[in-house]
Amino acid sequence: MKKIYHLGNCTTCQAIINETKVDQKGFAMQDIKFEKITPAQLEEMKVMTGSYEALFSRRAMKYKELGLKDKKLEEKDYRKYILEEYTFLKRPVVILNDKIFIGSEKKTVKALKNAVK
Repeated sequence: MKKIYHLGNCTTCQAIINETKVDQKGFAMQDIKFEKITPAQLEEMKVMTGSYEALFSRRAMKYKELGLKDKKLEEKDYRKYILEEYTFLKRPVVILNDKIFIGSEKKTVKALKNAVK
Protein backbone atom coordinates (compact mmCIF):
# COMPACT_ATOMS: atom_id res chain seq x y z
CA MET A 1 0.00 0.00 0.00
CA LYS A 2 1.19 3.49 -0.86
CA LYS A 3 -0.79 6.26 0.78
CA ILE A 4 -0.28 9.75 2.15
CA TYR A 5 -2.58 11.52 4.59
CA HIS A 6 -2.01 15.26 4.31
CA LEU A 7 -3.58 18.70 4.27
CA GLY A 8 -3.67 20.36 0.87
CA ASN A 9 -3.32 23.84 2.35
CA CYS A 10 -0.44 22.94 4.70
CA THR A 11 2.82 24.37 3.37
CA THR A 12 4.86 21.83 5.35
CA CYS A 13 2.93 18.92 3.80
CA GLN A 14 3.29 20.48 0.34
CA ALA A 15 7.04 20.92 0.81
CA ILE A 16 7.48 17.29 1.89
CA ILE A 17 5.36 16.04 -1.02
CA ASN A 18 7.46 18.12 -3.44
CA GLU A 19 10.75 17.04 -1.88
CA THR A 20 9.94 13.32 -1.84
CA LYS A 21 7.87 13.30 -5.07
CA VAL A 22 5.36 10.86 -3.51
CA ASP A 23 2.61 12.47 -5.60
CA GLN A 24 4.43 11.23 -8.72
CA LYS A 25 5.14 7.72 -7.45
CA GLY A 26 1.70 6.16 -7.33
CA PHE A 27 0.73 7.14 -3.80
CA ALA A 28 -2.95 7.57 -3.02
CA MET A 29 -3.37 11.10 -1.70
CA GLN A 30 -5.96 11.76 1.01
CA ASP A 31 -6.57 15.37 2.00
CA ILE A 32 -7.85 14.81 5.53
CA LYS A 33 -9.71 18.11 5.61
CA PHE A 34 -12.05 16.99 2.85
CA GLU A 35 -11.90 13.21 3.25
CA LYS A 36 -12.01 12.43 6.96
CA ILE A 37 -9.91 9.67 8.44
CA THR A 38 -12.04 6.63 9.12
CA PRO A 39 -11.79 4.63 12.35
CA ALA A 40 -10.43 1.71 10.28
CA GLN A 41 -7.70 3.88 8.74
CA LEU A 42 -6.72 5.24 12.14
CA GLU A 43 -6.64 1.73 13.59
CA GLU A 44 -4.34 0.61 10.75
CA MET A 45 -1.97 3.50 11.53
CA LYS A 46 -2.11 2.69 15.25
CA VAL A 47 -1.18 -0.95 14.61
CA MET A 48 1.84 0.23 12.59
CA THR A 49 3.00 2.75 15.22
CA GLY A 50 1.95 0.98 18.40
CA SER A 51 -0.06 3.89 19.77
CA TYR A 52 -2.49 6.66 18.96
CA GLU A 53 -0.26 9.07 20.85
CA ALA A 54 2.46 8.68 18.18
CA LEU A 55 -0.07 9.99 15.64
CA PHE A 56 -1.29 12.89 17.77
CA SER A 57 -0.17 16.45 17.10
CA ARG A 58 0.37 18.68 20.08
CA ARG A 59 0.98 21.57 17.69
CA ALA A 60 -2.68 21.77 16.71
CA MET A 61 -4.19 25.10 17.73
CA LYS A 62 -7.10 23.30 19.36
CA TYR A 63 -4.69 21.49 21.67
CA LYS A 64 -4.27 24.68 23.69
CA GLU A 65 -7.78 25.99 22.99
CA LEU A 66 -9.35 22.90 24.54
CA GLY A 67 -6.91 22.93 27.44
CA LEU A 68 -5.60 19.48 26.53
CA LYS A 69 -2.04 20.35 27.54
CA ASP A 70 -3.25 20.48 31.14
CA LYS A 71 -5.00 17.10 30.99
CA LYS A 72 -3.61 13.59 31.26
CA LEU A 73 -4.67 12.02 27.98
CA GLU A 74 -4.99 8.28 27.47
CA GLU A 75 -4.95 6.25 24.25
CA LYS A 76 -8.75 6.39 23.95
CA ASP A 77 -8.56 10.21 24.22
CA TYR A 78 -5.95 10.50 21.46
CA ARG A 79 -8.10 8.30 19.22
CA LYS A 80 -11.24 10.32 19.94
CA TYR A 81 -9.61 13.68 19.25
CA ILE A 82 -7.93 12.56 16.02
CA LEU A 83 -11.25 11.24 14.68
CA GLU A 84 -13.15 14.36 15.78
CA GLU A 85 -10.72 16.98 14.50
CA TYR A 86 -8.43 16.41 11.51
CA THR A 87 -5.81 18.90 12.79
CA PHE A 88 -4.95 16.52 15.64
CA LEU A 89 -3.33 14.06 13.21
CA LYS A 90 0.42 14.66 13.03
CA ARG A 91 1.06 15.35 9.37
CA PRO A 92 1.87 14.09 6.92
CA VAL A 93 1.42 10.39 7.50
CA VAL A 94 2.89 8.28 4.71
CA ILE A 95 2.35 4.54 4.48
CA LEU A 96 4.64 2.59 2.20
CA ASN A 97 3.87 -1.11 2.38
CA ASP A 98 4.78 -2.11 5.96
CA LYS A 99 6.48 1.20 6.85
CA ILE A 100 4.92 4.34 8.27
CA PHE A 101 6.42 7.83 8.31
CA ILE A 102 4.79 10.39 10.61
CA GLY A 103 5.35 14.11 10.74
CA SER A 104 7.85 16.55 9.37
CA GLU A 105 11.03 15.99 11.38
CA LYS A 106 14.13 16.10 9.19
CA LYS A 107 15.10 12.51 10.02
CA THR A 108 11.57 11.31 9.11
CA VAL A 109 11.60 13.15 5.78
CA LYS A 110 15.09 11.82 5.01
CA ALA A 111 14.00 8.24 5.79
CA LEU A 112 10.93 8.71 3.58
CA LYS A 113 13.05 10.06 0.72
CA ASN A 114 15.34 7.04 0.95
CA ALA A 115 12.38 4.63 1.07
CA VAL A 116 10.65 6.02 -2.04
CA LYS A 117 13.75 6.29 -4.28
